[in-house]
Amino acid sequence: MPRASAWRDLVAPGIASLIALAILLGLGIWQIERKTWKEELIARIVRQTRAEPVAPPAPDAWDPARDEFRHVRVSGRFANDREALVHGLAAGETPGRALQGYYVITPLLRADGGTVLINRGFVPTELKAQADRRDGLIEGPTTVTGILRASEPRAMFVPEADPARGEWFNRDVAGIAAARGITDAAPYLIEADAVPGQTTWPRGGQLKVDLPNNHLQYAFTWFALAACLIGVFGVFAYRRLHDSDAAGTVKE
Repeated sequence: MPRASAWRDLVAPGIASLIALAILLGLGIWQIERKTWKEELIARIVRQTRAEPVAPPAPDAWDPARDEFRHVRVSGRFANDREALVHGLAAGETPGRALQGYYVITPLLRADGGTVLINRGFVPTELKAQADRRDGLIEGPTTVTGILRASEPRAMFVPEADPARGEWFNRDVAGIAAARGITDAAPYLIEADAVPGQTTWPRGGQLKVDLPNNHLQYAFTWFALAACLIGVFGVFAYRRLHDSDAAGTVKE
């Protein structure tokens, strides 16, 4: 029979293992909850992007958690002389290959007042200069449909913008508006829809709803680690108790 001291020796590692087990199980359950949240988020985004376009919210009523990815329609005139370029990539005609270039952000002076930034779409690097894509400029009244997006914060390793050259590396709504002297810009921008049969640049419809949802894999990993912990501690405890039992038998 195992000695009492052998059982006492298991108290400290047993408590540590229980704490670790609780943490691992908690992380696994959290990932299951995150999976449910992500599925609901993806469903909401897909539903909103496919809905009939509506008027965008008033600037003071904008709520990113509620309004981002809504399909909207707005009318006005483009201020083509105040466009900005955001570095980016777009899918090429060859599968698996991406084009380097820019997203063209152009202020739209709304017919009902105010200004909203429109991401008109992508242009390849060789068409960076507006003079090389004059056929893609829209003069006069126009109507744009697209997807509402929140301003994009600059990540740690993203280069700073160069307002003097009109080049940016993230969709900084406030920064672009300030650099272009726009004082009444809405706190969001609109990603323009694709235009069927379009042959000019820029080309909209670049927004792809492709949010990763790997939470089930993460949950499996945490639960598997929890199972491994149980197995390792079980073997450890078994050997500790039986080694103690064997030692006691030999001594007798």
